[in-house]
Amino acid sequence: MMIKKILATSAIALSVAAGGITSSVFANPDKALAELEKQVWSKGPNGENPTPASDLVLTSSELEKIKSMKAKAAIVMHYGGNDWSRAQIEGLEYQFKEMGIEVIAITDAGFKPEKQVADIETVMTQKPDIIISVPSDPAATAAAYKRAAEAGIKIVFMENTPPGLKAGEDYVSVVSADNYGNGVASAHLMAKALNEKGKVGLVYHAADFFVTRQRYDAFKKTIAENYPNIKIVSEQGIGGPDFSGDADKVASAMLISNRDIDGIWAVWDVPAEGVISAARVAGRDDLVITTIDLGENVAINMAQGGFVKGLGAQRPFDQGVAEAILAGYGLLGKEAPDFVALPALPVFKDNLLDAWKEVYRTEATKNIKKSLR
Repeated sequence: MMIKKILATSAIALSVAAGGITSSVFANPDKALAELEKQVWSKGPNGENPTPASDLVLTSSELEKIKSMKAKAAIVMHYGGNDWSRAQIEGLEYQFKEMGIEVIAITDAGFKPEKQVADIETVMTQKPDIIISVPSDPAATAAAYKRAAEAGIKIVFMENTPPGLKAGEDYVSVVSADNYGNGVASAHLMAKALNEKGKVGLVYHAADFFVTRQRYDAFKKTIAENYPNIKIVSEQGIGGPDFSGDADKVASAMLISNRDIDGIWAVWDVPAEGVISAARVAGRDDLVITTIDLGENVAINMAQGGFVKGLGAQRPFDQGVAEAILAGYGLLGKEAPDFVALPALPVFKDNLLDAWKEVYRTEATKNIKKSLR
């Protein structure tokens, strides 16, 4: 019997596009959005082609062998205080329980590389068999991960990989959403909300973080190639850790210096919350916001018919499930794909409740449901 413990859509055939979606393929936002979930547009952090998460398989005998190992796992997060991180952890815990693997530590570095290095060193004293982790700064944390690999710990990365570490040798695999595809989705949703014309600003992640850079590149390229009547008139980077507050400040400045701006794109949902705040203070009830990641606050704003008109969502629960399965591959010595990806999910008001179920594998919160108008 073959067991597939992945919850992601299994019927989707994934493929790679070298340069994103071009105007010769899609003539309008609706067509583009309908096609997005059929493909993955991202490559991995080292240029790897994606393997669909739905291809990950453990046989019943493999599952029993893993259970007999009574393995221990540590989850070493770059940041744990958002909906995305919580859903990843829930997916990991769900799947680890299915595999008889005990989670002995969950850490939160608060976006601080030095804290994450210390977290890795601390969890290593507990002798885990597995570490699942998002590197907060791949270069700054590389030596710590290398030491963990040399100690025989099976590492599965979320999103990024440290330089100098090799798949199949130093780590098992890396799992990510289709961040490029989600950037594409957020661009087409912006264009649809603006009737394909207007002026927009960008609030991007100033750090050189692989997945957030993909989103930024995808948004800009999609607008440039598909919508000649939409002009990007301002761009501002934010470095955090107060991403909402930083976004509020730069968006406020954007709205003052570009009083005829029609929309602002934010690199993920927490900065988008700051843009919402800036728009309210400026009295810009007509401002269009699109972003990436389906957090509760932006979902509530979308449900209310507010500023947020759409976003590209990751599938963090399913990403966690995939990471746990790959950890099982590592324990078994089973060959794993270098890069595993899950497709983008365009979200807008009309599909919000269904999208929440797809992203979090649970019903939308009461606050979202009561906000839907």
